[in-house]
Amino acid sequence: MSDTILSERHGDWVQITLNRPDRLNSFNEEMHLALRAALEEAHDSGARAIVLTGAGRGFCAGQDLGDRDPSKMDAPPDLSVTINTYYSPLVKLIRSLEFPVICAVNGVAAGAGANIALACDIVLAADSAKFIQSFAKVGLVPDAGGTWSLTRLLGEARAKALALTAEPLPATTAAEWGLIWKALPDAELMESAHALAEQFAKGPTIGLGLTKAAIHAAGTNSLDEQLALEAEFQKACGESPDYAEGVSAFLEKRVPNYTGKKA
Repeated sequence: MSDTILSERHGDWVQITLNRPDRLNSFNEEMHLALRAALEEAHDSGARAIVLTGAGRGFCAGQDLGDRDPSKMDAPPDLSVTINTYYSPLVKLIRSLEFPVICAVNGVAAGAGANIALACDIVLAADSAKFIQSFAKVGLVPDAGGTWSLTRLLGEARAKALALTAEPLPATTAAEWGLIWKALPDAELMESAHALAEQFAKGPTIGLGLTKAAIHAAGTNSLDEQLALEAEFQKACGESPDYAEGVSAFLEKRVPNYTGKKA
């Protein structure tokens, strides 16, 4: 695997670290492909949770603009190719994984870096971290799902203000506004992310994955559609070994031993 990504297995969960600290972990094509491969490997190897974080003093500064410098090109770049080839598939992959993905934002998350973080299921951030929709500074629109995530999580007024001004949003404010789950003291960030991953890795993975899928669907479903989806998903959960184990453990007053397996 490329050294632009570090992947560490911890039992049933995996930590994936963006590893271009000299470039604030900004994305180039190599890191895109390596991150996607690491996520797919975690899924294929039976991981039940992922922690995504960054090496060094920042989480991710977005696209490495050195790779998209118009002055070094014969014609203006077609940035839709970058979006469709790299960013959109990455966001879709993160959201489609059938287990929780935790993002531990250890420093600045700017541009697409901020929006990749927001594609994850639970976002924890160090108190010193900031989220910056930096696209306006270079004449672009938020990508990697940014216009979608910001609008749904914050509403139109705050989404527009953040996107149009590129004003840094401190992690504590992001948590207060509901953009992320929690802001934590810097020294506690990774310990908390690891504890949460350990909790999920020992949990009822089928139920957790279907909960994630149901919440994703709620944004576009009618109430009737969502009620039908809940019934469908509950049927699948009820047929899983984890449900039987969970009920048995509850009745026997013991800690459940979930396997996360469908049968």
